[in-house]
Amino acid sequence: MSEVSLFGEGNSLVSSDLFKQLQEADDNLAGGSGGGGSNRISLRGGRFRQMVSGEQVNVKSDGLLNVVVINAAKLSRTYYAGAYDPENPTPPACWSPDTQTPSKDVPADTRQASRCMDCPQNIKGSGQGESRACRYNQRVAVMLEGEYDTVYQLQLPATSIFGEAKDGKMGMQAYAKYLKAHKTPSIAVLTQAYFDENSDTPKLFFKPVRPLTEEELNQAVSMKDSDDAIKAITLTVSQTDKVETKRNGSVAKQEPVLDDAPEPKKVAKKKEVSAPSPDEADLASIVDNWDD
Repeated sequence: MSEVSLFGEGNSLVSSDLFKQLQEADDNLAGGSGGGGSNRISLRGGRFRQMVSGEQVNVKSDGLLNVVVINAAKLSRTYYAGAYDPENPTPPACWSPDTQTPSKDVPADTRQASRCMDCPQNIKGSGQGESRACRYNQRVAVMLEGEYDTVYQLQLPATSIFGEAKDGKMGMQAYAKYLKAHKTPSIAVLTQAYFDENSDTPKLFFKPVRPLTEEELNQAVSMKDSDDAIKAITLTVSQTDKVETKRNGSVAKQEPVLDDAPEPKKVAKKKEVSAPSPDEADLASIVDNWDD
């Protein structure tokens, strides 16, 4: 699949009003300000694992997964009181759906602070090494290639979200900005997610594979605001495999955020550029011809 057919003349939907409307949904993925589903994609053990109602139904052994990103939540934060134990997973002690304040559902006895900015778990060094104990994460609603009637939740750790594109490898924010620079909404593209083989913890990169066909795009759009998609991007504590803790009469579960890397550093904002790379030389070459 050539880059030109993905972003340019080969993709007849690029200039449509539908594309322009769908691009607005990518602000969350690109870092803008603007109860989980029972189906999830787990990253445990550096493999893509399809989970249905907490049970594993399939494992991708090659570390690659083609998906369509149909919706995304804003950044959130999650704090676990102890180290993650795969044999005895536990729910988080505190969490925030907007990185500003704890959720109203956090029990008073485990709430760490009234504001995230004042939280002792948000201090450098409160986690492993120089990291913060309270981790960034983001929930994304995806559909698997060829399975456009089922929505899965994909929860991304900070290492899969932040960072500049390097050698053609893009985290989610870099990837979303890259698509936006080419005026292409993520929902209109088949995206390949793949693991960073050099990372000790699950870390994903993303790259475009091909544009969706008109039929595929219509299916994706019809699922974008479905109940399953909204559940997939809504922060709850009902998503950890085989974890059951009664809170206020309900079962509390949560997928652990397996991320031991330092929190992203805040740097002075620089002029945005597209994501050039040796592996995507053709990509850079089409930018100048984009409006032709």
